[in-house]
Amino acid sequence: MKMELIKAYAEEIALNIDGNLDLNELKQLIEKPKYEEQGDLAFPCFLLAKILKKSPNEIAKDLSKKITNPLFGKVVAEGPYLNCFLNRKIVGKEMIKSILKAGENYGSLEIGNGKNVVIDFSSPNIAKPFSMGHLRSTVIGNSLSNIVEKCGYIPIRINHLGDWGTQFGKLIVAYKRWGNEKSVKQNTIKELLNLYVKFHEEAEHNPSLENDARLWFKKLEDGDEEAYKLWKWFRDESLKEFSKIYELLDVFFDSYQGEAFYNDKMKETIDTLNGIGLLSHSEGAEVVDLKEFDLPPCLIKKSDGATLYATRDLTAAIYRQKQYQFEKALYIVGHEQSLHFKQVFLVLEKMGYDWAKGLVHVPFGFILKDGKKMSTRKGKVVLLEEVIKEAIDLAQKNIEIKNPNLENKKGIAKIVGVGAIIFHDLKNERQNNVEFSLKEMLTFEGATGPYVQYTHARACSILRKGNDKANTSNLMGLDDPHSWTVIKSLMEFPNVVEKSFKQLEPSQIAKYLINLSQDFNKYYSHVKILIPDGQQQCRLALVKSVTLVLKEGLRLLGLKAPDKM
Repeated sequence: MKMELIKAYAEEIALNIDGNLDLNELKQLIEKPKYEEQGDLAFPCFLLAKILKKSPNEIAKDLSKKITNPLFGKVVAEGPYLNCFLNRKIVGKEMIKSILKAGENYGSLEIGNGKNVVIDFSSPNIAKPFSMGHLRSTVIGNSLSNIVEKCGYIPIRINHLGDWGTQFGKLIVAYKRWGNEKSVKQNTIKELLNLYVKFHEEAEHNPSLENDARLWFKKLEDGDEEAYKLWKWFRDESLKEFSKIYELLDVFFDSYQGEAFYNDKMKETIDTLNGIGLLSHSEGAEVVDLKEFDLPPCLIKKSDGATLYATRDLTAAIYRQKQYQFEKALYIVGHEQSLHFKQVFLVLEKMGYDWAKGLVHVPFGFILKDGKKMSTRKGKVVLLEEVIKEAIDLAQKNIEIKNPNLENKKGIAKIVGVGAIIFHDLKNERQNNVEFSLKEMLTFEGATGPYVQYTHARACSILRKGNDKANTSNLMGLDDPHSWTVIKSLMEFPNVVEKSFKQLEPSQIAKYLINLSQDFNKYYSHVKILIPDGQQQCRLALVKSVTLVLKEGLRLLGLKAPDKM
């Protein structure tokens, strides 16, 4: 609706100017005034001054007398600006009608035209616990999957499991030296983490352990029966643990093809690189030179013949393009891997793949505990499953205090507890680090998930009290200032969806939902919604519109919106 109003305003300006004007250029110039009392739309007349050979102030004054479209209640000249006050009743009525008609599809866009977008996210390492450190990739990737779908693409959700690499050599060495089969079977992930930490502690005093680990990983790559059996056991048990977490977070994947899936496909990639003369030798290893881009060489094969992450990511990208013919491929991986992805993408371009221009690394900052990064190697890790359980318990205690008679308190506590963790992450711009704080996440006031969910539940409660009379028949417009603030906020939702997609930034939606919740709660405290007068139905229609947008916005972030809290 906002874009339609901007277009209508630009058309009115063009209609009243003698000259060949580019409508799109005029639309780009229309902005939001700095202060609300200056209007809803502002057009700077500087461009027209060059065409009409008049001062921008004079042009603004002339145009203010000529615009007669009923959508624009008042048009005034303020210096060189042509400021427009929208007709609140007409615009508000049309806005509410369009939201109620579209329902959950309000804000949907057709940018993607049904093309595929591959989203590589979460991707935890097998045989290590699913920690808070894995949370960011999981929730950012899940939200971006929902956002690209909202924009008309088909998301392909891929969990590129870390189920290969030298860490398995380390784990096999640690298990054979200090492991106990019974203990590992009883508490697989915890015991494997202990062994992994012990390996690194011991390796500081005994560097030969690193060589043993490399040898065992080479055995694994060569198909050694003992090494493979241990690896498969570690993998199967880890996946059982991960599935519990994904169920709690309500996250799913279209593919769990991890690094090991590409073992028999990498030779073809290496042969292709060799065949087109891109491989060169460097200190016994095979690399692709990238000095024309001022980057270090991309390591393809180590001197001992073992393959690397780059080899696998090159192979995975080629395989996925054949499989899905994607328009874009997003890699939701921490910013410390930026160099790696630059190298991989450039190697694919050098191989002649035009589609490589659609590959995008979506980096993010760390989750910090007491200002420090969590480390699996040193055992400084907060297990996500434990955090989720604690968040659900805390949410239940809060609900007991706030609404002791609520039905299904456990179910609501799960929605609120899990939602609090996700929202706390996504309200931060993804490049920033996030400080872990359960207390901050779970408050029902301020910029939190529970605050937005509670606002939705409050709006639903109003609708129940009003017997849900929110419909579009005989709908009148609302023109009081509090209603108008909410209507303008609702109008922004499609633009926020588009912006979050273009910037690959879920925080745009999270921040928008906080603002909409604040606007609605101010409206609720100032306006008696349920007074049985001629405008009750219209007020309820506005409340219904708010519930639809809050629920859909929360869904895009990966949260549920309870009707009662």
